Amino acid sequence: MEDRTVSQGDPSVNDRKEQASKPGIGDDGVVLTARGITMTFPGVKALQDVDFTLRKGEIHALMGENGAGKSTLIKCLTGINDFEAGEIHIDGISGPVKNHSTRDAQNVGISTVYQEVNLCPNLSVAENLFIGREPMTKLHTIDRKSYNKRSQAIMDELGISVDVTLNLENYSLAIQQMVAIARAVDMDCKVLILDEPTSSLDDEEVEKLFILMKRLRDKGVGIIFVTHFLEQVYAVCDRITVLRDGRFVGEYPIEELPRVKLVAAMMGKDLDDLAEIKKEGAQDAVNNPLEISARGLSHTGTVKPFDLDIHKGEVVGVAGLLGSGRSELARSIYGADKANTGTLMVNGKEAKINQPIDAMNLGMGMLPDDRKAEGIIGDLSVRENIILALQARKGMFKPISRAKQEELADKFIALLQIKTASKETLIKQLSGGNQQKVILARWLATDPDFLILDEPTRGIDIGTKSEIQKLIVKLAGEGKSILFISSEIAEMLRTCSRMAIMRDGQKVGELDRELTQENVMKAIAGGETS
Repeated sequence: MEDRTVSQGDPSVNDRKEQASKPGIGDDGVVLTARGITMTFPGVKALQDVDFTLRKGEIHALMGENGAGKSTLIKCLTGINDFEAGEIHIDGISGPVKNHSTRDAQNVGISTVYQEVNLCPNLSVAENLFIGREPMTKLHTIDRKSYNKRSQAIMDELGISVDVTLNLENYSLAIQQMVAIARAVDMDCKVLILDEPTSSLDDEEVEKLFILMKRLRDKGVGIIFVTHFLEQVYAVCDRITVLRDGRFVGEYPIEELPRVKLVAAMMGKDLDDLAEIKKEGAQDAVNNPLEISARGLSHTGTVKPFDLDIHKGEVVGVAGLLGSGRSELARSIYGADKANTGTLMVNGKEAKINQPIDAMNLGMGMLPDDRKAEGIIGDLSVRENIILALQARKGMFKPISRAKQEELADKFIALLQIKTASKETLIKQLSGGNQQKVILARWLATDPDFLILDEPTRGIDIGTKSEIQKLIVKLAGEGKSILFISSEIAEMLRTCSRMAIMRDGQKVGELDRELTQENVMKAIAGGETS
């Protein structure tokens, strides 16, 4: 294999040469190899001569920024993408493997769980676990009793408390994710690909997943783990492969690649210290006029009555465990879930918000936590997705001119550094992080006074996280009010001046002074919120 060109942030030349001679099928312990994988989307070289090696009984992190080619490589391995050049080899199979569907991939021992849950909510948990591979009776009918019993045993083994006979839609996004993982695990796989499987899981569920991953590793399963949480990589992985801009950067044993070098390899440059995001003036924002004032606001079954004040130019965080009511609090303010009790004041005047369009007309915008279900419209272009909210606010009888649409699209593609072949590219062809940027651009295009950001950095790379966090602080400095929800306390500490603490659907306190990770964790767990 030819030696790669060394760029800033890459390993040393000697390290690269040591990596150049990679093992292949037939070498002891290798279960999968990909060599020279190349694939082009319209106008974009998604992968260029990419190599990857997976060994039996290892957890191998596949790392890179959004748009680096991670998901594209996975889709090449699993038959979703038909790559142009290169070869894939699987242990126990003679010659190169060319998968044309996920069924082909499963037949050669590759099972996958993607970042977004792709199951059938109108089917039961058991039906989702065994869809396409249902056990049959002697009469050639589906043996429901058998797969219900087997499904319950699988769930019990994973420590997931569910009734497998109930429809999947009855359960939270986290449970749905665990069902998807259970489905993949139950297949007799040599290779298990986990593409951002922890993005919707709380700490306890992540730990359960890690226990399961280690158990499978001990049985000889090779696991490809894609995540943007560096802590998770160093907690569970044995080896790391880094991609950048569709190219292979390097493969490293975990103990030989400290975090700072991993970040440099992913970005090709030194990363600005996120801790240096400045919040000058943030404390003074509490002296500004109130933008939002909620009193006794609630939504039956999701969030109990709460009070919350947000001043102009202030970033207020909402912290709590998954299912604590963080998103529900935001949705009740925005009208996505109509509040059953309480009052909401906007700029000192009582507001009646029955649906999101009412909130938009009051200068609000909301970036939802589930970009696939509530954010992007996949078959529309980047341009069309960006102008969507502004057009909705103007109304169908006041269409935005094509020239204005293109002007807005060009402006926000440049401002947010959205990686896209053109503004006319379908948004579904973009990486997850770039889709997130497009949705953020959609709301910035409306020039909102109050912006709700629900998990705006989930499932995106650390470089883009830094950009979004800095943008949040910049918007606050321009006088916009922001409600910021995140599962990562560290990033809220970098951007927020206050935090509301949620637990079991109830706001249990606020933190402003001594805003530290330790104090936030104590408050979430049930300690005092001074």
